[in-house]
Amino acid sequence: MHLMARLVVVVVAALFAFGSVTAWSQPASVEPSHPLRATDTSSPRATLTTFLSAVDEVYRDFSREGRSFESEAERRALAARILRCLDLSEVPESVDVGVGRETAACLKEVLDRIELAPEDSWPDAEQVDQEGLTKWAVSDTEIVIQRVKEGPREGEFLFSPETVDRAADFYELVKNLPYKERQYVTPGLYQLYLSEPGWLLPRSLIQGLPSWAHVRLLGQAIWQWCGLILTIGVSLALMVAIYYFGRWRTSHLRPNWLRYLVMLVSPLTAMLVPLGALYFLEQHVRISGTVLLVISYLSWLIFLLTLMVVLLGAGNYLAALIIATPWIKPHGLDSQWVRLVCRVGSILAAIIVFLEGGQQFGIPLTTLVASAGVCGLAVALAAQDTLKNVFGSIMVTLDKPFQVGDRIVAKGYDGIVEEIGLRSTKLRLLTGHQVSIPNDDMARCDIENVSRRPHIRGVAKIQIPSDTPTAKVKRAVQIVRDALHEHEGMKEAYPPRVFLRDVNESSTGIVLFYWYHPANYWEFLAFTEQLNIQVMGQFEAERIPFASPALTVHLPENERTEIDMRSER
Repeated sequence: MHLMARLVVVVVAALFAFGSVTAWSQPASVEPSHPLRATDTSSPRATLTTFLSAVDEVYRDFSREGRSFESEAERRALAARILRCLDLSEVPESVDVGVGRETAACLKEVLDRIELAPEDSWPDAEQVDQEGLTKWAVSDTEIVIQRVKEGPREGEFLFSPETVDRAADFYELVKNLPYKERQYVTPGLYQLYLSEPGWLLPRSLIQGLPSWAHVRLLGQAIWQWCGLILTIGVSLALMVAIYYFGRWRTSHLRPNWLRYLVMLVSPLTAMLVPLGALYFLEQHVRISGTVLLVISYLSWLIFLLTLMVVLLGAGNYLAALIIATPWIKPHGLDSQWVRLVCRVGSILAAIIVFLEGGQQFGIPLTTLVASAGVCGLAVALAAQDTLKNVFGSIMVTLDKPFQVGDRIVAKGYDGIVEEIGLRSTKLRLLTGHQVSIPNDDMARCDIENVSRRPHIRGVAKIQIPSDTPTAKVKRAVQIVRDALHEHEGMKEAYPPRVFLRDVNESSTGIVLFYWYHPANYWEFLAFTEQLNIQVMGQFEAERIPFASPALTVHLPENERTEIDMRSER
């Protein structure tokens, strides 16, 4: 049963993906019979003639039987020619096709019901050049065809943005008027556009529904509302199934980069679901009007959000892939910078998607940039300490005073560097405790890198009694020098040094210096132990004593006087 359920999920997802890809891949800008034929919008006459003839062809295609995927593609090509007659520059890109199609249906219904001037009186390209015409009202109505002043379609004559915006109102004013008897009249086009299903839904099935299923409620037929609810339900169930399926499968995957890769499949598939649902509702259920606008906004919003999730996840996946390479230490600062750069890159990509998506929804770019700037300023003010630590990590990166595995002394802490993060550096102290030091402090404090010492210097002082004969003192110095002669770990550039340095009333001091290579602390201690035992044995054999430790007490004057007074008593 589980296997069957997974197969059903995959098949339904494939159907939605096919629908989405189909919607993108159709030849929406050219007519199949004339692949290079351009839409003539050089004058009001050319635009109006193109509009009327193209709508008439679409109407005749709607009315014929035996519809198929190929006929639907031809109809979309004709619809593209119709949309090119409309100035949709003020309509959000996410809904411009749906709005344009409904506008075209309303305008055609209006033009079929009003008296039009003879075609030869419509301004052509020659008249436009002679009179410098920039605007023309159709038969003294508020339907205006005007020249585009700027943008990619500059100089073309299109139905104005105001006409596009008021097309539905124009239709409501004339919908009770009779149709005129002339060429290119399309009776019932608007109702046909609203209720005619796409080629995936058999026309006979929709026409065979009870009469109540064709009753219109809020601009949609009852059967269209049923199709809308069913499609939304299936889409939501499919997205939830994809989410939980991806989450269940990825929780057991290793290594991390493979888990990140599989995690991207879930949002990538979820991206196609809302677009597939929108395509099905718009092209086959024929949802229109305000309902289509709302569904389009929500579908594209979900698409943009999932796309942002994909981009952010792609940053993590790319970082995990790079860190998995053998030349990157998983807990080093390089790996942290790889994560940071990939994360910043993915965030920038998500911001670009956000800005572009906002324009799709009709929000001006300046407003989006200003909003992003305010949010960025608020985040910067709220995260001052974090930003200071990030800049501190930049300084540590440039200077490289230590790396993971080094033993360092910083701010009084002596330990091994375990992890170098963007905010702090973690040390494992010699006591076993872990301490985190902010990178801002690490960039400003003095750091002693013990691991980078080329050698370990040993310093010792041997005290012998001051009454020891001079011959034995000389012998003591020689014993120490012989013990250090060409000792283990010595390099020629660092010979040992032994001197009789301190002579006082209580003892005589012999000071010795030696350098051990390489800087292995435990081997150094083992050698020091061997050296001490050898010197002690030689001193014992030569009967050279060690001085007992002397204790000197310094007292203030008042305490000293008090002690003296007590002595006199």
